[in-house]
Amino acid sequence: IVMEAVKQDGCEFEYECVLGYASDRLKDDHDIVMEAVKQNGYALGYASNRLKNDHGIFMEAVKKNGSALEYASDRLQDDHDIVTEAVKNGECILGNCILEYASDRLNDDHDFVMEAVKHDGSSLEYVSDRLKDDHDIVMEAVKKDGYALRFASDRLQDDHDIVMEAV
Repeated sequence: IVMEAVKQDGCEFEYECVLGYASDRLKDDHDIVMEAVKQNGYALGYASNRLKNDHGIFMEAVKKNGSALEYASDRLQDDHDIVTEAVKNGECILGNCILEYASDRLNDDHDFVMEAVKHDGSSLEYVSDRLKDDHDIVMEAVKKDGYALRFASDRLQDDHDIVMEAV
């Protein structure tokens, strides 16, 4: 019954998913949780802690909703493949950005951050201070979103070319 409900409805909103009404035993059932996250990645918020740490389930969740990264274990928030997929399938909405949940290691990785800011310039808010002072990273961020300038280092907020690109 729960499997059919999950297949039909998934989640109405981020905060209301059918899986939330299932028993704890079924929130720990791999097949049910996998089906739920295939419908909506936010369903992961209702899964058991064991399944929140399952690489395969998490990959499906972030393919559907990158913001599901919020529910990841520290280990998965440091997983390059998981976080890259989350960045591809998410965006900053009302200050909630994918990189907010990524590990410090990834937020200090030049190549990873470059791809992230190309996708969403506002991601610059969550990268390391070192990369907020990287001309190429900040330039890409402001090309995507001029308001990302507010997250750049003071030095780059005074850079003529970057400010011209932002405005």
